Amino acid sequence: MSDINVYVTTKKVRKNAESLLDKIKALNKDIDDYLNKIKDMENALQQQAKEMEERKKAEALKAEKSRQSQQEGDSRKSRRRQEENQAVHEGKSSRKRRPKPKDKPAKNVIDEFFSQSAVAQSKDKKADVVKGKEEGFSKPFTDGGKAKAQKTKKDYWEEEHPSVYNKLLREKEKKSKNAQQAAQQKAPATAERKKAITIGDRITVKELSETIGIQVAEIIKHLMKLGVLATINQELDYDTAALVASEFGIELEKKPTVSFEEMLVQEDVEDDPASLQERPPVVTVMGHVDHGKTSLLDAIRNSRVTEQEAGGITQHIGAYMVEVNGKYITFIDTPGHEAFTSMRARGAKVTDIAVLVVAADDGVMPQTIEAINHAREANVPIIVAINKIDLPTANPERVKRELAEQGLLVEEWGGDTIAVPVSAFKKQGIDSLLEMILLVAEMQELKANPNRLAKGTIIEAKLDKGRGPVATVLVQNGTLHVGDAIVAGTTYGRVRAMMDHNGRRLESAGPSVPVEVLGFSDVPEAGDIMYAVEDDKLARQVAEERKEKLKEASARSTLKASLDDLFNQIEQGELKELKLIIKADVQGTTEAVKQALERLSTEKVRIRTIHSGVGAITESDVMLASASNAIIIGFNVRPPSSVMELAEKEKIDIRLYRVIYDAIEDVKAAIKGMFEPTYKEVVLGHAEVRTTFRISGVGTVAGCYVTDGKIMRNAQVRIIRDGIVIHEGQIASLKRFKDDVREVAAGYECGVGISNFNDIKEGDIIEAFTQEEVQNE
Repeated sequence: MSDINVYVTTKKVRKNAESLLDKIKALNKDIDDYLNKIKDMENALQQQAKEMEERKKAEALKAEKSRQSQQEGDSRKSRRRQEENQAVHEGKSSRKRRPKPKDKPAKNVIDEFFSQSAVAQSKDKKADVVKGKEEGFSKPFTDGGKAKAQKTKKDYWEEEHPSVYNKLLREKEKKSKNAQQAAQQKAPATAERKKAITIGDRITVKELSETIGIQVAEIIKHLMKLGVLATINQELDYDTAALVASEFGIELEKKPTVSFEEMLVQEDVEDDPASLQERPPVVTVMGHVDHGKTSLLDAIRNSRVTEQEAGGITQHIGAYMVEVNGKYITFIDTPGHEAFTSMRARGAKVTDIAVLVVAADDGVMPQTIEAINHAREANVPIIVAINKIDLPTANPERVKRELAEQGLLVEEWGGDTIAVPVSAFKKQGIDSLLEMILLVAEMQELKANPNRLAKGTIIEAKLDKGRGPVATVLVQNGTLHVGDAIVAGTTYGRVRAMMDHNGRRLESAGPSVPVEVLGFSDVPEAGDIMYAVEDDKLARQVAEERKEKLKEASARSTLKASLDDLFNQIEQGELKELKLIIKADVQGTTEAVKQALERLSTEKVRIRTIHSGVGAITESDVMLASASNAIIIGFNVRPPSSVMELAEKEKIDIRLYRVIYDAIEDVKAAIKGMFEPTYKEVVLGHAEVRTTFRISGVGTVAGCYVTDGKIMRNAQVRIIRDGIVIHEGQIASLKRFKDDVREVAAGYECGVGISNFNDIKEGDIIEAFTQEEVQNE
């Protein structure tokens, strides 16, 4: 049966190979045809260029002959004119002037003036005529009289006023020469104008052809020589276009362009101090896990949230506004677990005042210190809320002492840090805390300009099944209106609707107001800056430009990381990776889970998140995990049944969690399982061979005396002779007298059989040992 399968498979492979060869032949034929067409086109272009060159040569030769003929004619006329002048002055001219043709060519004004007949002659000339008759010079005089009667003004001025005539003639020649030079310089001037060409970053082949005046076929031919296969509508970058244009002697210049990002920054101008108005303070509540941050916010806004949070930990940032004595305060609830470090850092950047919650019975904890550092780095004033003062174990004085160790000296001890004792459970000290917040805000003089385009920060973002991408935006300057075009990171859109923290729809939101915004094209990243812009076009262009830059940066970083990984693998030997795909309900949770898990990397196993995102686990996630040998971790998301079936088919491990601690513990276990087992050799004991027995069907059996430790059945052994190990193997049989035993202790005799070894002799030492697995930490 197997032979038939092999035959069928071989036949299919051969058939596929033949089909592939046919396709390759057809493709080669198409390529040859294409190259032949290009060659024919090139020959035609060369023939056309040759004919054009011959035509130009013929025209140049004809023009040269015409010019020489004209020069010869002008020379003959000049000589003839000089002879006539000389004959007239000497009275010996016997040459009859040729009758003028009826159809005369057009002349300029000077020629028309000179060609007119003489209207009158001077009295002196008339006297000369009479005198000539009387003296008997009848014939010469008569011929001369006729000649003078037929003279034009040109002849008259040439004879009577030669200086004036020569001056006018020189001006005429000068004008003719200037006109000829202008005609010759006309074509080069056009070429120079063609060279001064400015283009943008990109240009199509067709546009380049129209710009530089070169045929498309010529441009494509030069592109092919450069190794670029382009069509008429394909875009070229500036460098390629400039290289092609230089082949035709044309220089291109790059047009200075302003990016859409720069246009966006230019719109974000500094506000006039006169236009600034007072705004509510933005307060971030920070502190250690379970110290009562959410409970304190509950007490402030009189609602319950804590019980809804899985494991009692806030899973993502929420923003709320409360009214205190006619003034408003905006609160941002930052999760307290250390895995949300990046979210807490973002919260500190957008906040004006940090409220540090410290439990009176627990004191300053590692996350408390971390929160203090974030607030200090952001240069944000800190108000300490000492919570849980109602508990019997509360010790506020210890908290103040520990705060002083961290550089926060309370006012009671002579410092400038405000500390307010509160009880979120019994709602004690809440009013005092709010009054202190307003007092600090008043001292800071917080202002913004509401009469401008809005600018804010994405506090949180998620993908809602019914509403699409939803982002919590804290407006920091300007006013955001429904219908505004917006851009945040690589996403853009138009505000379709806005809701406040109570779910009420708003038409506008001013500075320090947190709102839920609907209308983004995709889920933005938490921490992105949101801008309201003039129109949708600019928003889309900014987002697409950012995507392009991000793609280029990603391509560069991917190449660099690959090289680094290859080098590290060579240097470190066996480097292993645990690849993860993380999907969560909101963006901030995704970041937090990613950082917490990647922090578990060790020297032997590196954890790398190959993909993370917001929303349900999809089939594409499963296929990516299958191709990359990755584990999928879902946080507060559930995959559909079709995805689970695909995961079972592809044998992909999908882990779903609601609390981050469980995810951390499971990944720790996975890391330990990835280690190659490490074994440690443990010597069990030694035995001296005192005699040997040859047993048919079994081989050589050594009669031994156990000198120390013990000899165990199935243990590994070394045979040592004169201090040299001659064999390593395993004990095949272990007996005392005729009984099989599991082990023999020191001071007893036994019979030992070694697997596949019979060359054992008296005096050899048998060393028994075993390999024990060492637990990796």
